[in-house]
Amino acid sequence: LALALALTGCASPDPGASLADVNRLTEPHTGQPLADQALSPEALTERLREPLSADAAVRLALQNNRALQARLARLGVTAAEVADAGRLPNPGFRFSRLTRGSEVELERGWHVDLARLLTLPLVRAAEERRLQAEQRQAAGDVLTLAADTRRAWINAVSAEETLRYRQQVQEAAEAGAELAKRMQAAGNFNALTRAREQAFAADAQLALARADVQRQSARERLVRLLGLHDGAALRLPDHLPELPAAPSERSDLEALALSQRLDVQAARLTLEQAARQADMARTTRFVSMLELGTVRNSSNEQATQRGWEVALELPLFGPGPLPRAEALAREAAHEAADAALRARSQVREAHGLYRSAYDIARHHRDELMPLARRIADEQQLRYNAMLIGVFELLADARAQVAAVSAAQEALRDFWLARADLDQALVGRVN
Repeated sequence: LALALALTGCASPDPGASLADVNRLTEPHTGQPLADQALSPEALTERLREPLSADAAVRLALQNNRALQARLARLGVTAAEVADAGRLPNPGFRFSRLTRGSEVELERGWHVDLARLLTLPLVRAAEERRLQAEQRQAAGDVLTLAADTRRAWINAVSAEETLRYRQQVQEAAEAGAELAKRMQAAGNFNALTRAREQAFAADAQLALARADVQRQSARERLVRLLGLHDGAALRLPDHLPELPAAPSERSDLEALALSQRLDVQAARLTLEQAARQADMARTTRFVSMLELGTVRNSSNEQATQRGWEVALELPLFGPGPLPRAEALAREAAHEAADAALRARSQVREAHGLYRSAYDIARHHRDELMPLARRIADEQQLRYNAMLIGVFELLADARAQVAAVSAAQEALRDFWLARADLDQALVGRVN
């Protein structure tokens, strides 16, 4: 017992072990090991030399996001608390000095919390479940950051592409408005047609301003998630990846989500911890404190007395922690059931949105955009044959603006839906 007391009492938690456990849960999904320190300025500069892909953005966020590193540091606090709760109880020492006339009596005693010692296996098991639940919650935060970063990257790249297209539209609209102004001055144009061209140019300028605001907002959100002080060095691709030839399909999405979602695992472990805490409360409901000790009583006039003592604490004026522990166990049971229900529902919803987004983006790619290009080609042939004028050609170009913008938004929405589905399969959904 003395050896166990010495070894267990001096044990210290290993924060790296908890980080390794979280890494084991997240690396299969992210492909990136976690770090407890931000990247050096030199390493960060090297990472930003080339345009940042979606996967590279996720890896950078997992290594450089300070909020994530703070979250992992809090995991070390929990590990220290769990290690402290699982240690053997510290022994106590009592000393008293009594006098009776010329007699001086000294009483010394050692005691240990026997109830704590007997329930230590239950305490350790419950605290271990708490640490495992906290690790899964931290891993869920890691995967949430990865998903948020991927979505922010998609929005930022899409916003950059939209801004460039809106700049082209605005330049064409200004050229059309200037041409209409000159032709009206020459007497070859009426006021109504010129007003239409001016209105289109004004709308194009407003759309460009909105696209610039959206681009700045999307870019800054990505910069924050990447943990960058300044986004000036951040370079992104010119466009989003192309639509896949076919959507990914699996028939066991709900079962897969229940088996690997970290919030479901955390809820189950919390339930196990609460159940063990309730068992421990039932075990100690009648004797909540039991101390066993040795006593040595010496006097300058009498022989030394030696013996032992037992101290009890009886819950006469209250039921102790049992009602609270049982209520927490019931709460944890309902939360675990709710986590499973939410996981099933969210993965069904995410998969439905993913399929719909794919069908919409494919319709734009395979139907609407080819038709828009065909119309543009036919109008160009008519213009070359002098069957229509330049403003009829410009009017058709204005109609194509909506088609191109809708196709860009559909592709963006597909990749966002894909990111949402990936997150619904592994972790909680915001």
